[in-house]
Amino acid sequence: MIELEDIHSYYGTSHILQGIDLAVDAGEVVSLLGRNGAGKTTTMKTIMGLLVPAQGHINYRGEVISGLKPFKIARKGIAYVPEDRAIFIHLSVVENLEIAQVGMAKRLQGKWSVERIFQKFPRLAERRSHRGSDLSGGEQQMLTIARALMSEPDLLLLDEPSEGLAPLIVKELEEIIKEIVDEGITVLLVEQNLAMVTTMAQRHYIMDQGRIVYHGTNDEFISNDEIKDRYLTLSSVERTI
Repeated sequence: MIELEDIHSYYGTSHILQGIDLAVDAGEVVSLLGRNGAGKTTTMKTIMGLLVPAQGHINYRGEVISGLKPFKIARKGIAYVPEDRAIFIHLSVVENLEIAQVGMAKRLQGKWSVERIFQKFPRLAERRSHRGSDLSGGEQQMLTIARALMSEPDLLLLDEPSEGLAPLIVKELEEIIKEIVDEGITVLLVEQNLAMVTTMAQRHYIMDQGRIVYHGTNDEFISNDEIKDRYLTLSSVERTI
């Protein structure tokens, strides 16, 4: 579905992505792992057009999309859930959802409506008239994912969806993401919670200092303690994986 070929990206003079090669097939959940500062979020932003690569190409469904504006990439069926959530705090839950469909008329097929979102996210239904600033962290994360679904994406970029959330909320989000995948949506997932990614992803990439240093199946990754110890910062719980 999407393939990154020799992607180099910069922030000013800082060379962040140094030749990234990565591919995600339709229907997959693929994780992108690594320590803070490895370049994971920069990779997501480069895919979404928020950062234009200085070198290399991004191919989506056989079309080169690197260099396109973010709104044009969104209209091709890619949605991004950023790690900072970026909801509109002065708008209500309903308004946050509806704004995602502005300018998307040619793409939309009626798969996702506000009411269908509320069936999938009952917490949001209970707070439909609340402003974004009134929501808890977990509710804001749900709203961010729900807003992305309103654009009816084929590929969903999820950047640290469980960050800062309580374990019960993380479990709830995990179930929601699994249901999204069952809808036929492909997912590229950046996540620090290894217990979460190893229950969801078929394949894993690990980044270190702007490069891909490992790629393997879920079973290969789980059994490779050396790779996890070398490139990932693990808690005592995660070390049991």
